Parts: sequence; C-alpha cells; structure tokens
Amino acid sequence: MEPIKRRSFLKSTTATGVALGAPAIRSGWAQNSPNNRLNVCVVGLRGRGRAHIQNFNTIKNTQVTALCDVDENLFFKSMDLVDLGPGGEDPKTYVDFREMLENKDIDIVSIATPDHWHALQTIWACQAGKDVYIEKPLSYTIQEGRKMIEAARKYKRIVQIGTQHPSDQVTQKALEFVHSGELGELYMGKAVVYDYRAEIGHKPDTEIPDGVDWDLYLGPAPYRPFNENRFHYNWHWFWDTTTTEFGNNGTHWIDLIRRAMQKREHPVEVQCMGGVYAIDTDRQVPNVEAAHLKYADGKMLQLEVRNLYTNKEGCPSDRHNLLFGSKGWMWMSTSKWAAFFGKDNEPGPAMTANDIPAAERVNSTLAHFTNFVECVGTRRFEDQVADIAEGHYSSVISHLGNIAYRTGRRLHFNPYAEKFINDADADSYLSRVYRPPYTLPAEV
Repeated sequence: MEPIKRRSFLKSTTATGVALGAPAIRSGWAQNSPNNRLNVCVVGLRGRGRAHIQNFNTIKNTQVTALCDVDENLFFKSMDLVDLGPGGEDPKTYVDFREMLENKDIDIVSIATPDHWHALQTIWACQAGKDVYIEKPLSYTIQEGRKMIEAARKYKRIVQIGTQHPSDQVTQKALEFVHSGELGELYMGKAVVYDYRAEIGHKPDTEIPDGVDWDLYLGPAPYRPFNENRFHYNWHWFWDTTTTEFGNNGTHWIDLIRRAMQKREHPVEVQCMGGVYAIDTDRQVPNVEAAHLKYADGKMLQLEVRNLYTNKEGCPSDRHNLLFGSKGWMWMSTSKWAAFFGKDNEPGPAMTANDIPAAERVNSTLAHFTNFVECVGTRRFEDQVADIAEGHYSSVISHLGNIAYRTGRRLHFNPYAEKFINDADADSYLSRVYRPPYTLPAEV
C-alpha cells in the first residue's frame, strides 16, 4: 500500500495544503427535489462512523456511496451496513481522504475520525465543495475551530457538529422551560460525566498491521511508532490525538448548559485540576478532571469528568447537567429532566420520554442528521440545530479547561481575540506544531 497518495489533489494546492480555485458544485442538486440524491462519504468507520452510515441509510434522498478509512480491514464490516444503491452497487472505498475529495459526485462528507484530524478534513472538504457533518468536539485546538468557521463561511458550506442532544424532544422542552424564566436568572451550570473506562495497560510498539496506513492515521500529529494503545479508540488517552474526556463527552453536556444560559461567547476565566489516579497504564491524559469557568457577567460553568468507579446513588444519570437559578434548580439528563424550588426542594415540572405519545416520538440522533440534510437542501446554515459556530463555542470550553489543566494555573482569556491575556505559555496551546504535509493553512 502506497504510504501517502497525493495524485492530482496536491497538484491543485499550495505548499500549505490550501486548495485553490472555487469549489466544484453540481448545479441543481442543492434544491434537493425528490428526484435528486445526495451522495455521502462516511469517513472513519468504527463507533460513530457506523452510526453515521445507519442514519444516512434512513434519510430520504441520501445514499452512502463511499467509505473512507486508513484501516482497510474495516471496509468489509462497514459495507454490510450500507444500503446498496439503485443499481445494487457497493460503495467506493478510499484510504486517502484527499483522493475521495476528487470525486465530484460526492455531496456530503460525514466525519467520525479522531479529534486531531477534524480541522484539516473539514477545511479540505469545504474547499472541495462538500457539505460536512462533523463529530464532536469540533476541533483539536481553538485556532483550528476558528479556521473551520472561516472555511465554512467562505465556501458557503453547510457544516453541522454532532452535538445531537438539542435535537431531543425532551431536552427541547427543558430548554424552553429554562428560557421561560421559571427558574429565575441562571447563575451557574454544572456538567458531569461519570463514565468508567477500562484500563489500557502497557503495550509495546509493534510492526504496522497489514492494511493500515499509519502515516495517514497520524496525519498532523507527531510521528510515533505503531502501538495498539494509540490506535482504535485508545487514541482518546494520548495528548497527540485527543481533547480528553472533556472534548469527548463533556462537549455534549456543556453545550446544553451554554444553550440554557443563552451564551454565544467565550468564558473569560478558567481554572482546572485533575490527574491520572488509581491506575498504571500508558494513558497520558487525566482520568479525573474538574474545570471551573466564568463569563464576563460573572455566570459560572463547571465541568467534571471521572473515568473511574464512582457514585451512582443520588445521581440522575452517569451523565447529566445541574442548572441553578435565582428561584430554583433543575437536573437534566438524556430525555429526562426535573425542576425544584425553594429551600425545601419542592418538586416542580418534570418530563421523560414517556410523556410524549409513542406515535409522536422521534429519534434525536436521526432528527439531528435530518436537520443537517434539510439545510443542505435549503442552503440556510442558520437553520441548523448545531451550526459550526455553535460547535466552536462549546468546544472552546473543553479546550480552555484542558489548557488550564496543562498549565496548572488560573487563566484569563480574551474572548474576542481568542487569546490568553499576557500569557505566552497558555497561548502556545491555542495551536499545535503540524507534521508536513498535513499543515493548517494560514488562509483558507
């Protein structure tokens, strides 16, 4: 297998990897009439990528016509999930993302790759005239998130992030309740993710497995010898490739708090503590991490994650939010919430999925994908449930927490410049050193 296939894609780029010229768009397909089909390529075929295939299989007018992964061993299993095209044809397969972008018949790129690849793949897809569904967190760094927004707007692409909880009917009712003022003015929100993760142990470096393009897998990250602990899913536990559990699952819950508080701005102050506790493994990132953030108006956010055994009694869920207002408070979890008032915690309104008639219930993840596809048809990015800009606001919160953890001190952030105040050390985490040719463009 050729380690890096560049072909004509790189012929049309500058030395920094920026595609030149206007994106190629097939005329007429954007109207999404019943006779048109949106062709989808799913990128990253484990875990969430399999869910992407299943959702696009379900949505009218979308067809998964291509699959892309650096591990060729995943193609066979993934093909079993794909509904065959009108002529019974199998999807095309690609190892190199850049080669896939040359296919002008692909309209949508659905990305479920590790965090460190999100920015380059989204930017390149926008430059190639593709609309993008991208898993959370939006980016690996704060600078990347801003570049991704610039690319989406410049090339007029629809880009939705996979924070699907706002598409849940019960969650929508919870946000409506909070926005009605029943809880009074919110002054603080806390997101918790109590999610046990199995230990990865210690594993030696080995030869690269057959069918795996390890260079492409690492992409912009520093080159490391192949190690199973840095590969499928375990990449979550190494700084080269992850945004920690803050970015992995914390983004979902902090996104809801931000929406409840109606914040479309960045916090201005952050501190964070944590560490790797109770285990001895190759893992680098903390398995316990707690961040405290404050907005310019004084409102506070807290984000806590634990990957160890933890308390469940008295918790509404392993993953949930607590919202505190001047009149009462509420907890919010997946498809359920409850509010309480006064010093005696008098029960207030509450709701679960069972309160919605069975005939009216919708799958929140499918609804999220459907919203994205509808916006691809209308070309109205502002109608997305989770437009790329919303994803940036939520992902930055996770990034700020991680940077405070890594610097080990309280930090002050300029939300407009997206830089720290008089802190070159903290600013060094706003971007990363990219491994050529996988470099972030200075201009998109």
